[in-house]
Amino acid sequence: MQPRFVIVPAVPIEGETFQIGNRFFAATTSGGFDIYDNQEKQRLKRGFINRSQAAGACDTMNAGSRNPEELFPLLRTD
Repeated sequence: MQPRFVIVPAVPIEGETFQIGNRFFAATTSGGFDIYDNQEKQRLKRGFINRSQAAGACDTMNAGSRNPEELFPLLRTD
């Protein structure tokens, strides 16, 4: 079980792309971190640069939620 708001990596930002033969390659950079709302099932795109900033905001949001002790099941990825 996990809290309502959790930290997730942001979508990488695509830089330059180039082709070698039939393959395409893309240089990406980290997009930082976002917060995911387990109750509403949506990503809150805040764009935190580092994980510690995201953790502070996530803790604040969990403490301010209507029921901070409510836990949500982990989503299966397989």
